[in-house]
Parts: sequence; structure tokens; C-alpha cells
Amino acid sequence: MGTIRKTITLTDAQDGWIKSRIAAGGYTNDSEYIRDLIRREQERGAHIEAIRADLIEGEASGEPRPFDAAAFKQRMLATHG
Repeated sequence: MGTIRKTITLTDAQDGWIKSRIAAGGYTNDSEYIRDLIRREQERGAHIEAIRADLIEGEASGEPRPFDAAAFKQRMLATHG
């Protein structure tokens, strides 16, 4: 995988935050921390898209049906003891 060098501008507070994360031992340098933030944001975005797709699927599945919680619990107890 290739790499691209980027130049970013941070506030003093942001730079201090990154340095504190590195000092805490979680990361070895600024780039590693920022790449981790990007990875986590990518994962978060994928998770949100999956939820959206599930919501769309649920809305398209038709009208809701009544749910009997007591009957459900009885079925689960009978099945899973």
C-alpha cells in the first residue's frame, strides 16, 4: 500500500492532545495517531451505513405486527431452557 505525505494545520490544543495520546503510550508518533483516527471514522461510517440499510429494509418490510412479549419469553424458555 502506497503512502502520501500530507501537511495539516492544527491548533495548539489539538497538537497538545495528540502529544498527550503519544505520551500515554498508545501511539509512537503523530501519523500513527491520525491514521488510527481515520480508520476509526471509516469503521464508524460503515457501521452507520449498515444501520441505515437495515432501517430501510425494515421500513420496506410492511406494516408492523403485534408483539406478545410474554409468549416470546415462553418460547425462548422452552427452546433455550
